Amino acid sequence: MLIRIVGAGAMGRGIAQWAASAGHTVELGDVRAEAVKDAVGFVASMLDRAVVKGRMSAADRDASVARLVPLADPWAAGPEVELVIEAVREDLETKAEVFGRLEQALPASAVFATNTSSLSVTRIAATLQDPSRLAGLHFFNPVPLMRIVEVVPGAATRPEIPAALAELVEGCGHRAVTVADTPGFLVNHAGRGLVTEALALLEESVAGPADIDRIARDVLGLRMGPFELMDLTGLDVTAAVIDSIWQGFRYEDRLRPSYLTPNRVVAGLHGRKTGQGWYAYGEGAEGPAPEAAVTGNGDRPVFLAASGSVETTSYVEALSGALEAAGVRIERGEGPSAEALVLVPGWGTTVSGAIRAGGLPAERTLGVEVLPAAGLRRVLAVTAATDPAAARDGRAVLARAAADEPHAVTVVRDTAGSVAQRLVSSIVAVGASIAERSLATPADIDLAVTTGLGYPAGPLAWGERIGARRLLKLQRALHAATGDPRHRPTRWVTERADLGLALTEAGTSVDDCRG
Repeated sequence: MLIRIVGAGAMGRGIAQWAASAGHTVELGDVRAEAVKDAVGFVASMLDRAVVKGRMSAADRDASVARLVPLADPWAAGPEVELVIEAVREDLETKAEVFGRLEQALPASAVFATNTSSLSVTRIAATLQDPSRLAGLHFFNPVPLMRIVEVVPGAATRPEIPAALAELVEGCGHRAVTVADTPGFLVNHAGRGLVTEALALLEESVAGPADIDRIARDVLGLRMGPFELMDLTGLDVTAAVIDSIWQGFRYEDRLRPSYLTPNRVVAGLHGRKTGQGWYAYGEGAEGPAPEAAVTGNGDRPVFLAASGSVETTSYVEALSGALEAAGVRIERGEGPSAEALVLVPGWGTTVSGAIRAGGLPAERTLGVEVLPAAGLRRVLAVTAATDPAAARDGRAVLARAAADEPHAVTVVRDTAGSVAQRLVSSIVAVGASIAERSLATPADIDLAVTTGLGYPAGPLAWGERIGARRLLKLQRALHAATGDPRHRPTRWVTERADLGLALTEAGTSVDDCRG
């Protein structure tokens, strides 16, 4: 296939490398001739590196470079061009001008694709004489390594084009997901679940950025915590995406932005690229403050105040066994002794509510996370009435483990559920809301999130690990405890919990029942 790429910046040259390496002839054009020259040189250097690392033969490298055709004029006639991929700056007028000029230069048979990440594909297409020839083809940076592409049909796109683009993407070694033309498409939309909930936790002073990141990594198994991720992406970019998606979905509570970000953006605290974001970067930067040393009395007895719910019973048994194996004395019976620390496992509930309901001693009753940790980390929740000495002792007790391998223990403020429960509930809820709107299939949602965001599981598969009924109970408890509509259960989760269907199943549609 002969592909023309217009725009020789970071995305354009990445797409050029991807397509040429897959065997396609690539014309590369830009209004700046030096950008084309630099892009061709960059692609050649990347392919040289692939040869050195043994990922490509020298002959394949030479053939790929030979398939790169630099254009002196991006608007040159091209009667044999089959596909144009636009990769210019995110501005509707600029993209409209590009496609308008290409429409004059190229045959009507050429398919147009825009690499927009935030603009409406339908609005871009509407500027063309023939809007049916354009679709979105959204790559992620760096293109050769981020092996996922969103195929986005506009409202007027010819029905055969998305399938043809998906076939091209898959044929070039990447995975294609077909997504509705909505704000954020799929990956950026799905990613709001983690980031918006992390910001909400920070707003409520539940924990600081470093501790939320540690819990996200060591309990949920994410490769990067939400604040690390914002610093990498750029808080200016993240804030703009959050606002755009929230506004585009008509101020959906689940996607609500934080008041914390605007001032940080104005102050230039954008993350790695400015040297300071949620963390400091550059020479002499110390990064997140190290965790405080464990100083409490780890020999205090423990009373586990089990709620009797299925969500916490197995955790209580496992924690009791681990602590007893480490030499901690576990009290059993109707209530704790005057010396014992009381540990409360919760599922969508608060420690303070358990104290009131059970008549527990407020100064030494602490919450513990029941989600199984992906790493060696436990989480302890304190209330406004907690004795600081009891919290220090609780941390020391939880730091003990059966295999002489101490667990890190993060102390957070009491909140409905917990930090980890709120994060995972939000991740699943946003994914489920995408599914129930039919913006993408369940399989594509999970594929896009695991490939594009690097999560250990897609949101629907993650929810299925927890179980639809258990997840629904968590979300209802969060909603009841806080009154915040951001925690309202989705129809997708509620219906599947009622019917016993998997969260990853599309289920029967009206179309399935016709004819």
